[in-house]
Amino acid sequence: MSKNILHMLTPLKHMSPFDVNMAADAGFDVIATYTSVTPEEVRGLVQDAIFSRSPADAVRQGVFFAGKNAIAALDMMKTAEDSLVPPFLINLMADPAGSFTTAAGMVACAAKLLETRFQTSFKDKTVVIYGGTGVVAFSAAVIAAGEGARVKLVGYDGTKRVGAIAADMKARFGVDVEPADGSSPEKNADLALDAEVLFAAGPAGVQILNADQVAAAKKLLVAGDVNAVPPPGIHGIDVFANGEPLGIGDGVGLGALAIGNVKYQAQNRLFRRMITTSEPLVLDFRHAYAEARAFIG
Repeated sequence: MSKNILHMLTPLKHMSPFDVNMAADAGFDVIATYTSVTPEEVRGLVQDAIFSRSPADAVRQGVFFAGKNAIAALDMMKTAEDSLVPPFLINLMADPAGSFTTAAGMVACAAKLLETRFQTSFKDKTVVIYGGTGVVAFSAAVIAAGEGARVKLVGYDGTKRVGAIAADMKARFGVDVEPADGSSPEKNADLALDAEVLFAAGPAGVQILNADQVAAAKKLLVAGDVNAVPPPGIHGIDVFANGEPLGIGDGVGLGALAIGNVKYQAQNRLFRRMITTSEPLVLDFRHAYAEARAFIG
């Protein structure tokens, strides 16, 4: 039987060792990394891979898109998809900086807490996402909006950049996301007042909401933080928290390590799907979310 091969592409100088280890542990027989890849090089690399095998064996290999930019990774994957020449097909997966699977883990864990602690769902909930220009926030916003939430994507430098990102989300995925101004601590605090779900996906070690600001968020049900470096982005969230009370109101916390466990499982399950499938797959954060939900039940 043909070996399972994974070609890992990144526009960065180095491929993430984390992703290489994940692919190896999932069971790929051969892993090849390609760094400093430009968008113009994707077509040639993909076609070089597909034509080296018979159509029957082509699906026993995949291409993984890394980097640190969600839109760039999705665009590279779309170029790869457009470069396929049936019946020579191949599996494709994007997870830049682990952001797609991290966001999937965070939203899936929050969804579970909403269901089990509050007997509700994301539908019609106000979700405020800090760190709105980052890759985790991008994916979390689309997933939550797809679940029926009213999502506010917060830009630390105002609304211009997050407004453009929200427009791109609308064009690509048909979801409505509201850009929000988080250019001052006061504005960040004001946004939290009506939030039922808060997600912190900003820089590690930067506190976005302090204890008093969290206490003022009277409607808060779930607060999640993807960063494990202290202090937490949202006061009161322990890195191991998975539904522990914030100590303020009814809200519960969701910490980075609890999220990370589900992220790990989602990424592993996607890689294993690539190995075991009989039909070519194209996988992004929406598929990661489905795997995360399936894992946590």
